[in-house]
Amino acid sequence: MITKKEDRRVKYTKMVLKDSFITLLEKKDISKISIKELCEDADVNRATFYAHYNDQYDFMNQIQDELLENVENHLSAFAQNDLPNPIVDMVEQIFEYIKENARICKLLLSDRGDLNFQKRVFMLVYKNIINNIISNGSVSKEDAEYIHAFTLTGCIGVIQKWLNDDMEKSPRFIASTILKLTTAYQDLYQSSKTDTNLK
Repeated sequence: MITKKEDRRVKYTKMVLKDSFITLLEKKDISKISIKELCEDADVNRATFYAHYNDQYDFMNQIQDELLENVENHLSAFAQNDLPNPIVDMVEQIFEYIKENARICKLLLSDRGDLNFQKRVFMLVYKNIINNIISNGSVSKEDAEYIHAFTLTGCIGVIQKWLNDDMEKSPRFIASTILKLTTAYQDLYQSSKTDTNLK
């Protein structure tokens, strides 16, 4: 029973620290945030903070790891579902999760966000996108990588606009739009290969 209470207390502490951290990040760069300032804002003792994190950068890394792990769990759960769900349902689930964590996602995917995190997002989605593109056999893995590179760069732009527009469009709409754009580019890429001047 004591362990459960402690677990709930730790969970709450991490939650209030995260909320304060995001609030501070919305105002200033991470390098300008001190642990003292963060703990005062969260009403948490500094010793408690250091019991879980080394510094603000370690805290950020753990937040990023948690986000990516949860997205990966969403993808894995969808892939293990025996029902014949269309890919739009899988992509919609990702956007639902982004919407639930809009504040931190907006920061991480902004122009001043962490490029390393964005690359990790690319790599996480990579295997799912590539496998889907080449599944029907009409596109080689090499060609699919070009489509993938274009698609992911475009996806980040779409997500940024969606978040900046306060997510006025539904996750389903954004998921469907991205898939339509991906399919359109895939078709365009395939048709361009019929030009004998292209190698």
